[in-house]
Amino acid sequence: MKTYFLIFLLALLPASAFSQIVKGRIIDIQTRKPVPFAAVYFNGTFVGTTSDQTGNFQINVTSFVSMPLTISAIGYYSYTLTDFSIGGPVVILLAPKIYEIGEVEISGNTAARRRKVNLKAFRNEFLGKTPNARKCEILNEEVISFFYDSNKDTIRAYAMEPIQIQNTALAYEVTYYLDKFEFNKRSTSLFFSGNILFSEDDSTYRRFTMNKRKRTFLGSRMHFFRALWADELYSTKFTVKSPSGDKLSYEDMVILSPMNTKFMKYPESLVIHYAVKWSKINFKSEFAYFASDGYFDPAEIGWEGEMGKKRIGDSLPYEYNVSY
Repeated sequence: MKTYFLIFLLALLPASAFSQIVKGRIIDIQTRKPVPFAAVYFNGTFVGTTSDQTGNFQINVTSFVSMPLTISAIGYYSYTLTDFSIGGPVVILLAPKIYEIGEVEISGNTAARRRKVNLKAFRNEFLGKTPNARKCEILNEEVISFFYDSNKDTIRAYAMEPIQIQNTALAYEVTYYLDKFEFNKRSTSLFFSGNILFSEDDSTYRRFTMNKRKRTFLGSRMHFFRALWADELYSTKFTVKSPSGDKLSYEDMVILSPMNTKFMKYPESLVIHYAVKWSKINFKSEFAYFASDGYFDPAEIGWEGEMGKKRIGDSLPYEYNVSY
């Protein structure tokens, strides 16, 4: 009888008791006018919504309460909301993008040749050079502009609109909000930042797509952080060593906070071995936050080796679940 009574009480509770909703308004930081049709989403997932004509939005964050919320709009830098109160309205101030003088290319054969060279370099460094990356197509390359610094042999790329990508290898449609892209051809150093939103691409899904996704996941950054969170590194065939070659344990690298969040911490770089391939983690801050779904803060970690080669063409959404 008590069981039935409990079920009855649960049925009377509103849906909001089981879901967590964030509400807010998006405003231009300079004009203080609302920003309509801005994208509000969790970076690297399928989950997102848009603001209405008055800049207002609401989004269910139940599945991703440990992740920051990202807000992007055409002509603005993306904003990352890391501290929000569930149910309480938040105000998001977006800053307009500033572009360098000279990024708009002049017409003519020379400019056309230069753009072709820049686009090739951009595709290689942005999408990657892996088999998955070669199956990616940027559907709106016309929104991408370039500034080439001949003195430094550096390419900078800008996108006034989100970059739309079709990944036929993994059967995803990808929307990427590019904030910064800089590639030095002389030193091959690369830095790009932005935010990504996924959707399933049913038109390119094939019976072997799941196998390709699984192969992409195994040994990836997402795989590593999920295994590290669960303290299953060595059972999942990862080995982590210090620069001197000492094999490290979970306790050597992970700090658990009172809020049950986890941070990676080590005084030196770490070398990760998976199968016959190696990768290297370089810490940019003292603590590097990571979550059970494989999320990590890219501002706190740099990559070399196999994991450092992976770009947008090998990205998977955080909702991805692998079956062994």
